[in-house]
Amino acid sequence: MTDKPFLYVVVCAAGVAADVSKLITAAQERDWEVGVIATPTAMNGFFDAAAVETGTGRPIRSAWRRPEDPRPFPAPDAVVVAPATFNTVNKWAAGIADTLAVGTLCEASGLGVPIAVLPCVADALAAHPAYQDSVSRLRGMGVRFADPYAGEGERGGERGEFGWERALDLLRHD
Repeated sequence: MTDKPFLYVVVCAAGVAADVSKLITAAQERDWEVGVIATPTAMNGFFDAAAVETGTGRPIRSAWRRPEDPRPFPAPDAVVVAPATFNTVNKWAAGIADTLAVGTLCEASGLGVPIAVLPCVADALAAHPAYQDSVSRLRGMGVRFADPYAGEGERGGERGEFGWERALDLLRHD
């Protein structure tokens, strides 16, 4: 048993998810215990699951547990969604809890748990009216969003930094 606050990190299927260990390490350096919940698609090779489990000391959750199974994580003190995809943001805002990741987000927001989001959404998708409505709805529920990251190359073909620690900074505004 630890006295450290517990952070859920919800990982979605985007290329930058390969670096999610940067967020986990930064959170641990800020004295968080961390548990990772991944979308089913993110579990299909978008990040190194073995490295994440080693880094957190906990299994990654991606599927619903059976009622008789123990809860593998304590209740969250905060949640970070990074990278947050177009699909996850829209399903969450609509209350479509068809995966453990989205169901967890729906529940956490309903409980008033602080949530920070690092969107990784292409500019064309971010311009879609459904996405804009979803972000507005979630912000209205108190969810904190960082600036969007399109993941597209900047001038010269270089991608900008995803800014993993920005999510932790957003949580400090309680």
